[in-house]
Amino acid sequence: MKKKMLLLNTTVLLGLGGVLSTPAYASTIQDMESQKSQIQNQRQDVQSNIKAASNELTRLQAEQDQMKAQLERLTLAEEENNKKAQKTEADIKETSKQVDQLEKEIKLLQEKLEKRNDILKDRARSMQESGGNVEYLQVLLGSSSFGDFVDRALAVSTIVDADRGILKETKNMQDELKTKQADVKSKLASLEDMKAELDEMTVQLAAQKKQKDALAKELKDKEAKNEELKASLQSKDSSLANEQSTLEQNIKDQKAAEEAARKAAEQAAKEAAKEAAKEAAKKAAEQAQKAAAEPAEKADSPSPKAAPKASSNDVAPTSAPAPKASNVVTVGNRWIGNSAYVFGGGRSQSDINHGLFDCSSFVHWAYSQVGVNLGPLGSVSTETLKHAGTQVSSSQIQPGDLVFFDTYKKDGHVGIYVGGGKFIGAQSSTGVAIANMSSGYWKQKFNGRVVRI
Repeated sequence: MKKKMLLLNTTVLLGLGGVLSTPAYASTIQDMESQKSQIQNQRQDVQSNIKAASNELTRLQAEQDQMKAQLERLTLAEEENNKKAQKTEADIKETSKQVDQLEKEIKLLQEKLEKRNDILKDRARSMQESGGNVEYLQVLLGSSSFGDFVDRALAVSTIVDADRGILKETKNMQDELKTKQADVKSKLASLEDMKAELDEMTVQLAAQKKQKDALAKELKDKEAKNEELKASLQSKDSSLANEQSTLEQNIKDQKAAEEAARKAAEQAAKEAAKEAAKEAAKKAAEQAQKAAAEPAEKADSPSPKAAPKASSNDVAPTSAPAPKASNVVTVGNRWIGNSAYVFGGGRSQSDINHGLFDCSSFVHWAYSQVGVNLGPLGSVSTETLKHAGTQVSSSQIQPGDLVFFDTYKKDGHVGIYVGGGKFIGAQSSTGVAIANMSSGYWKQKFNGRVVRI
């Protein structure tokens, strides 16, 4: 009986141990857990790259937003400059018509004056032949020109009324002729300035269109690369996530099967244990009949208890640095890369809000930011700015001085000297930017005029 019970216990224990340590389960789960760990590591690497790419995409997005804003400014500047060019062309046509009309009127006056000249000569000749007024003849003979003759003849008191009327009309014609000739000269000078400005605007519009097209292409390329990068990373992460999900399900299924096997083994072990317990009970009963009743003692052992301890940490406050003030040399830096050049721009709050300046309005704005008023904004120009302060020698130039350049006309451009042979201004090709006046284009155009405000 004793041997039988020992054999049964051994069999049950061996059977349970065999079920719980089956190599098929342990090996399969271990392999899958290893694969899962590898995939998780790969996914961590990918997600780390996604995070880095996300940061890069955020930076690129900010750059794209800035490029889009600049593209909008360039589009607006192009529209405004086109309007200005069209208006200038219309002004040129109108002024040309006025000049043509004045020249026609001048020609008619000259023809009338020539006829009057002939009439007066005939009258003077007939007076001479008839032995007329000697004083009148002396006026005619002593005059240096027909205009001088008219002025001198009007001063002769003995001239008959008819002649005096002719002379006065002639004098009025001469005065009208001089006025019209002066008007023509003024309008022609204005016409030349308008044509020069139009030529400058035409060049500017071509440069702005080229800059706008290049910016639009760059923006489109960056957007395409961003989308490609995001799609690639998301696809890779999705693929790894699917692999991980499949492995996790396989592991779950395998563990469920192992749990079912374990429970079956435990149930078998319980049944075997019951049988062993019955045999042990029988044996105990037999031994109890032979032995005398012996008392049994049980002892309890106390278990120690531990008390928890608490701890606390203190946090020290931090303070932010105070902001720094700007001056006229650096106040315009905020517009670098965020502005566009517009002829006549910068003279309204809307233009300023959009960063649309020309050279003189930018200078006016920059000085206004440091509390210096350079006159009415609506009428500011390079001409008003060159009289706004004191002219100094270019050898004494210092940061904050105004510098002037002969571009499409004398003193056609102005900027603010920043030091180191450079100046900041609203340039037609770049908007607000810092340019070098120590070499190249701006050195050639600098005319030496320096004005200290």
